Amino acid sequence: MLTVDKRTMLLGSLASVASLGAVGKAAGAPQTPAGPMPAAPLPGLARGSGPFNLMCPPAARTSDSIAIVWDEPTDLEVEGYDVYLDGKLAGTTRHRDHTFQHLRPARTYEIAVRARDASGSVLQSATLRLATKAQPKANDIRTFGAVGDDRTLNTVAIQKAIDACPPGGLVRIPAGIFVSGALFLKSDMTLHLDAGAVLLGSTDPKDYPVMTYRSEGKEKLCYSSLIGTRDAKGGRWRDIAITGAGTINGNGSILRQNELAEKAAERGRVICIRDTDGLYLQGITVRQSPFWCVHPIYCNGVTVNGVSIHTKYDEAGTPYPHMVNGDGLDPDSCRDVFIFDCDISSQDDGIAIKSGRDAEGRAVGIPSENVRISHCRFHSGFGVAMGSEMAGGVRNVLVEDCVFENTFSIASVKAPRGRGNHIENVTYRDCTLKYESDEHRDGTWFRGALYVDQFYGTPVPDPHAAKPKDEGTALIRNILFKNITLETVGGNAIYLAGLPESPLQDIRFENVTARGAHGFVAYNVRGLTLDTVSVEARDGKGMNFVNVGS
Repeated sequence: MLTVDKRTMLLGSLASVASLGAVGKAAGAPQTPAGPMPAAPLPGLARGSGPFNLMCPPAARTSDSIAIVWDEPTDLEVEGYDVYLDGKLAGTTRHRDHTFQHLRPARTYEIAVRARDASGSVLQSATLRLATKAQPKANDIRTFGAVGDDRTLNTVAIQKAIDACPPGGLVRIPAGIFVSGALFLKSDMTLHLDAGAVLLGSTDPKDYPVMTYRSEGKEKLCYSSLIGTRDAKGGRWRDIAITGAGTINGNGSILRQNELAEKAAERGRVICIRDTDGLYLQGITVRQSPFWCVHPIYCNGVTVNGVSIHTKYDEAGTPYPHMVNGDGLDPDSCRDVFIFDCDISSQDDGIAIKSGRDAEGRAVGIPSENVRISHCRFHSGFGVAMGSEMAGGVRNVLVEDCVFENTFSIASVKAPRGRGNHIENVTYRDCTLKYESDEHRDGTWFRGALYVDQFYGTPVPDPHAAKPKDEGTALIRNILFKNITLETVGGNAIYLAGLPESPLQDIRFENVTARGAHGFVAYNVRGLTLDTVSVEARDGKGMNFVNVGS
């Protein structure tokens, strides 16, 4: 059992050492700040003032709904929040997001939030005035010839409905099972799936034209995704929404096998929206992709609200066969991203923040930045990752108020040799994990419940084996883990592995309680701060620190 607070730190063994708040650094010494530090206001973002930072995320308004998020006040021990619409109580929550439903089109509403503590003290937010969108003209896909009989191939009919959709309009998929190949959305439109609607992917690769777009960090020939955008040819798409209570099922178990057998291109996705300003996914369920499931690339102002993503299990809880690399949601070189109130059951990373691979990713040079992930529930897979394709840079990421159940890790921050660039200013806070499965163990690709790994993909890393620094040498710095409780049987409770030629910098743990199969491993770290940290190892091996200091 390892316990560390501001007065006591244990290094390399279970023996007490001098009073330190950071390894090799006096307790009161200045620290490089860790955590999200957005550089500029987000475009398209409605924001209030005051202690809450109440805001409407980009694109998070429809003709009948408005979503809001806010920050936790720093000067109140919050027990709950009351949400007000036009001065009337509209809901209560312990989380920091809310979606108003069943609103009237083209109407302006006044929205506010009050925080309350156990004693009855109240703190009031600023008031936001936000308007719903106008009632859209709706194209029902059946009018264009679509048949929801689980047999008819409806690609042409649904694409006709999309192409005929006027600016600000909506394409409606009603209840039924509509089989389709690749569909391409356009600017200023909503694809809406009614309750009971299923858009089911064809299993024939010929229904997904081959095109060039990013896959695993590099531009490659890929099969089209079930829902995507065409090549913007140097321009930008704008204001695309996919909403509703229906399901988009990629039929990936079979399609993946067929795409691999044909060998014409890399596997497609279920949803892959590229080069878009203002992307909103709300309420939908997305299932079984042949590869990564939801993959926005080069998008700005992305909001994912109340979406369920399943790449591991079907509706009955049976594992999908033949699933490999089944990431849930991968924002790739995207800016100003809000993900909240989502459920993700993933075969691989639940969410992975990416930005390109190696020299090509560095040459493109578009980072993923200003990302907020909150109030999400993860039920399998590997939690929230940074990388490993991160050669364009990843910065200013907040993961908070999330629950990880039967998930191997909360955090995997990975930047192997060859990637280059930075991962910086990342915070994980107010999260819990419980992993009781024997499916995964500490190994080459996954190291622990909280892990930061620059030897990612190396079976047995040598923390002493330095290589010359070059443009492919990445730097990871300013990472904060705060208010985290975890218990895992699958690996290390905490694993930090920097390179000898590029140590991890300014890694901070505050109020962390962790119990793992193994304890706390740290290689090559400069500026490790432990403040009220408890680590217990089931195998009795509490700590292994190599080259950790100031």
